[in-house]
Amino acid sequence: MSWPWLVVLVLAAALVVAVERPRLGRRFGAEARRQRERKRRKSQLRVVTPEDESDEFIRSVQRDLDALPTIEEKDRKT
Repeated sequence: MSWPWLVVLVLAAALVVAVERPRLGRRFGAEARRQRERKRRKSQLRVVTPEDESDEFIRSVQRDLDALPTIEEKDRKT
């Protein structure tokens, strides 16, 4: 194989890489890595059902709700 054909082969390979870069970036790039990590984290989550809730959790939620600021009726009218 002579050197001009080798240059043409290298240029063709560079062209293919340049054209396919966006598609390869979606599959192997930073965005794909973030999506894989998010999928991995989401797979470890679980839904809490009422049977799973403990009394301490319910009391904790009630304390948090009681601590929220409220609007008094007289403040709402003004």
